[in-house]
Amino acid sequence: MSDPLGLIGSSGGAGKLPSGVGGSNNTPNGDGADFKALLMGNLKEVNALQQDATQAAEDLITGKRDDIEGVIAATEKADTAFKMLQAMRNQVMQAYDEVKQMRV
Repeated sequence: MSDPLGLIGSSGGAGKLPSGVGGSNNTPNGDGADFKALLMGNLKEVNALQQDATQAAEDLITGKRDDIEGVIAATEKADTAFKMLQAMRNQVMQAYDEVKQMRV
């Protein structure tokens, strides 16, 4: 299965954070993206995939394209990307709740 969000790649493998995220200091390294930039990039990519799937479906309905396989592939790709984004959001919210429960 491909990784539409680019979170799993050859740069670190599954389960590894990008450099600069989760390190001992609060500022990211010069070679890695900060969490906000990474999240915003992923949101934009998921949005673009959703728009592509919508456009492909509209083109199929209006008769501008006739390859239903391409429409299904675009829709599945957008759906998978959205599910991965939801899973990431759920993990972040779970981590936030755990931090919120900590006693100081």
